[in-house]
Amino acid sequence: MAKQNLMALSLPLLLVALALLLPAARGAETPQYTTVHTESDFEVRFYRDTVWMSAPTPDIPSFHVATKLGFHRLFQYLMGANLNSSRIRMTTPVLTSVVQGAGPLHSSAYFVRLYLPAKFQASPPVPLPELNLHPDRWSSHCIAVRSFSGYARDKNVVEEAEKLAMSLSRSPWANSTNYPSKNAYSIAQYSSPFRIISRVNEVWFDVDCKSTGVETY
Repeated sequence: MAKQNLMALSLPLLLVALALLLPAARGAETPQYTTVHTESDFEVRFYRDTVWMSAPTPDIPSFHVATKLGFHRLFQYLMGANLNSSRIRMTTPVLTSVVQGAGPLHSSAYFVRLYLPAKFQASPPVPLPELNLHPDRWSSHCIAVRSFSGYARDKNVVEEAEKLAMSLSRSPWANSTNYPSKNAYSIAQYSSPFRIISRVNEVWFDVDCKSTGVETY
């Protein structure tokens, strides 16, 4: 019955619960990284192997709607909608990856992901089948990151991705974005939906550190 109640959780109640879970997003567990390069408006980070739980949201033409629907399923998983009935602590960021489609910066297919806490990295609890979730195992690689504030919405995430693409084109990383990736870009959100000021977001591009001679360790 508890699992059925989780599956029926309404979106408004979900947002209230999320606000309680994320009173201070900066204090939540995040994937660890090393900064390997810094520019005035972006940086490049090296992330080691990580495992994320992923919610595919195909055929939804809105970043904002896809993120809400995908996170709804992920939240149920965190609250125990898995075969172990395990409660899993909320992590940050909520990462929405845009799948390559009609052009390098526009698409109508998304994956919403949550980083799994360190204690579950080796053996993620199996989600209930009806949630349509799956673990994504990311090999260690570099990511170019641009920070931006405010709420992440359909229009401004594309604008922020375009700004990062422009910055990379004018930097030593201009030829590094051909790194094999299924995603055009990703948007990382760190703040509760009820936080109005000092919101923290990032746009991520996968890049190839080796193309610029940067050593990772």
